[in-house]
Amino acid sequence: MTADEGAGDRIRTALVTRGSGGMGRVIAAQLAADGFDVAVACAGSADLADAVEDRLGHLDVVVHTAGINHPAALADLDLEDFDEIHRVNVRGSFVVNQQAARRVRDGGSIVNISTSMVRVAPPELSAYAASKAAVDVLTRILAKELRGRDITVNAVAPGPTATAAFLSSTSAEEQEQLAALPPLGRLGRPDDIAGVVSFLVGPAGRWVNGQVVYANGGLA
Repeated sequence: MTADEGAGDRIRTALVTRGSGGMGRVIAAQLAADGFDVAVACAGSADLADAVEDRLGHLDVVVHTAGINHPAALADLDLEDFDEIHRVNVRGSFVVNQQAARRVRDGGSIVNISTSMVRVAPPELSAYAASKAAVDVLTRILAKELRGRDITVNAVAPGPTATAAFLSSTSAEEQEQLAALPPLGRLGRPDDIAGVVSFLVGPAGRWVNGQVVYANGGLA
């Protein structure tokens, strides 16, 4: 996606991992509307970051949205599923953040997508919530490690959000039950999350750093 020139005399660039997915796609579109040149990807790697820099010349923002879940009671979860969750959600986040820390230029931003399930701690999501708790800690530590570079590092923790993947994997009854939980009385929408990301990487969000922002309509 190519956007109009951003603030000042330079175009700011952003990379959104899993930018082809429901939430990632909406975040990428929002950042393009905000004036970023946006690269989207289904996975993070050093080669990908090289390609973005070769094409766009620099990198100002990285938003990491990739993640997976295999719901099951802790006693029943297959360890292969656990390993996959850990590999994608923890190791994947670590690799993307490591590359972002090396490549995002001073004054930029890094945003990880976490989950409100870390706080809610519902049954059958032990592995998923634990993996995202690791992402929360990684986020807070990286914000401290980037001291002196004026780079903000934050996580956004959505509650149940009406992405295509969520709607296809939950029954209408479950959707209705989950929508009733937040005081605002509905499921989140991808644009709700995209708006929070837009704030965090924009000028109004520069004083928010090392935080996990719970964007869930008051769920927890």
